[in-house]
Amino acid sequence: MLPLEGIKVVELAQNLAGPFCAQILAHLGAEVVKIEKPNGGDDSRGWGKQLSEDASSSFNAVNLGKKSVVADLKNEADRAKILRLIDDADVVVQNMRPGTLEPMGLGAEALMARNPRLIYCSVNAYGTTGPKKMEPGYEPIVQAFSGMMMMSGMPGGPPVRMGTQVLDHGSAMWAAIGVLAAIAERQRTGRGRRVDTSLLETAVGWWTNPYSNYAATGEVPERHPTGSRGVVIFEGFETADRPIIVAAGNDGLFRKLCPVIGKPEWAADPGLATNRQRVERRDELVGEMQRVLLAKPRAHWLEAFAAAGIPCSPINSLPEMLAEPQTGALGMLQPVPGLERDVRLIALPVQFDGQRPPIRRRAPRLGEHTKDVFGE
Repeated sequence: MLPLEGIKVVELAQNLAGPFCAQILAHLGAEVVKIEKPNGGDDSRGWGKQLSEDASSSFNAVNLGKKSVVADLKNEADRAKILRLIDDADVVVQNMRPGTLEPMGLGAEALMARNPRLIYCSVNAYGTTGPKKMEPGYEPIVQAFSGMMMMSGMPGGPPVRMGTQVLDHGSAMWAAIGVLAAIAERQRTGRGRRVDTSLLETAVGWWTNPYSNYAATGEVPERHPTGSRGVVIFEGFETADRPIIVAAGNDGLFRKLCPVIGKPEWAADPGLATNRQRVERRDELVGEMQRVLLAKPRAHWLEAFAAAGIPCSPINSLPEMLAEPQTGALGMLQPVPGLERDVRLIALPVQFDGQRPPIRRRAPRLGEHTKDVFGE
């Protein structure tokens, strides 16, 4: 049995953050009924390359294991069916702008009055309060607003969007954590809870470490593309062929590093004995190490650093990461039962008793389960 077997979730969400939260719950064993609008359903069905009969790669990435029901939230008869469905549900997940569902009787207050055990989870762009709460906001918009783009990229270059959906996926994770906490509390109290998070709250949360430095010093964090300005040596380097990253994160590791790169005098220099001292001479040390590493290929340096016990890694592309034996050993890529194409997708990054919850079925076709769920 999976941990959430017996839990029923109704999803009133589309695009990425809300659906990914509901998919996490589905992977954990919950029954997830996704309510989709007529005439096309979830917008993400048309995002990216087609992977199945009526769904894109983006839709399949965050809707595995669900049931799809077509219903028009603006239609009174359809709303009545949804309300009956929610009356015996455990969780509602929605990601519409604050206030959108209340006039339809599908807001938290109305639904929790009908079903006091209901956990009502909302994910939106800017949060449920404040002057921007009603504004739409996709991933790149909130990355820009939150300052994340300004911290990404090369020093002196333009702002850069992070390469994956860190705010959508991160918000989904916070939402799922909140839902799980509310389920645990309900075991004691018998009552549900509202759970709210947003892309902006997630973005601010990712600032934890840089913000603590800013709070302590008043200094605005600088861009540092592959490492940390607070630890030396701790960043990426080019080699004679492909890049690597090296993390000599404490004084002992730095001393081990020095003979490997032909700099034993660094280990003996009292002016480099502590990380704080090395940070003061960062540009000198990093520049010289970069010069040394360019002389030999990546494989040489990875072997040498590993033999000395110094944390290091190739800077992999996506195909290189997938080809790594360690990635394969984790079993993160799983076949999708019922998918028209022989494609493996990413499973839940959690194991229970040494077993990863399997992908139980493909993403649903639009309206595939309407008759079964509504009994028509």
